[in-house]
Amino acid sequence: MKRFRLIGIGAGDPELLTLQALQALREVDVVFLLEKAGRGKDELTALRRQIMGGVRPDGDYRTCEVQSPPRPPVTDQAGGAGAAAYRVVVANWHARKRAMFSRLISEELADGQTGAMLLWGDPSLYDQTIPMIERVLSDLNEPVQLDVIPGISAVQLLTARHRIPLNRVGESIAIITGREAEEIDPTLVHNSVVMLDYSAAFQRFTGQAMDIYWGAYLGTEDELLVAGAVDQVVDDLLALRAEARLRKGWIMDTYLLRRRSAAEPAGD
Repeated sequence: MKRFRLIGIGAGDPELLTLQALQALREVDVVFLLEKAGRGKDELTALRRQIMGGVRPDGDYRTCEVQSPPRPPVTDQAGGAGAAAYRVVVANWHARKRAMFSRLISEELADGQTGAMLLWGDPSLYDQTIPMIERVLSDLNEPVQLDVIPGISAVQLLTARHRIPLNRVGESIAIITGREAEEIDPTLVHNSVVMLDYSAAFQRFTGQAMDIYWGAYLGTEDELLVAGAVDQVVDDLLALRAEARLRKGWIMDTYLLRRRSAAEPAGD
C-alpha cells in the first residue's frame, strides 16, 4: 500500500519542526515540491529543500517537482456576484490541483512507498490541502493511507514573538481571512487573527480603539514585527509592508486585531 503524508513544517525555521515531523521526514521516499510562479516564490521551495537537506543529508530520497496551477485573480468585490465569482474561481482552481495530485500519487509513487508534501505552518490551518487530498484518494482505484502531521502555525509563532496570549480570559478568538477583513463591520471585531491579508485591510480598523500585533515572514531571516495601536502604527506599517513586498516580490503576513477595554492603555 502507498502512504501519503501531509507534514506541517512550521513557519520557516527548521528548529520549529516537531519530533513527529522529523521522524516522518526520515521515512519519506518521495518529496513532492509544488513550485509557484512569481518573483520570490522560489524562496519557499528553497526553504523546503533546506529542511530536507538538514533532516536527510544522505539524500536517500527522491524529489518530484511540479508547477502548481496558478489561481486567476478575482477583481470583483466580495458579496453578491463578486462572492459567487470568487467561489467559482476557487472551485476550478481546486479541480486543477486535484487532477495534479491524482497524477502524482498514481504515477510518481510506487506501491509500498511513502510520499509527502511539506506544508507551511500547520496543515489544518488556512490550508485546503487536506480535503483536496482526501477527495483525490477517495477517487483513486488503489488504497492509499493518508497521514497528517501537525506543525507550529504562524499564529502560534506570532503570539510567541509578541509575548502575548492568543485570547484573553473569558473571550473567544476568531480566525478570519484577509478577504473577510476587507468586508466585516469593524465594530464586530474584538479578537481576530487575520491570515494572509493581501490588501492591508487592517487600515479599515482605525478609530476603533484597536491594537494590532503584526508579523511577516515569520520564522525566517526576513522576519518583521510591528505592534501598537492601529491608529498610531498604520502609516508606518503600510510603508514597511510595501517596501518588503517590493524588495522580495511577495509577502506572507499574519496579524491579531484586539479591541482595548476602557481600562487598557493603547498598545498594552
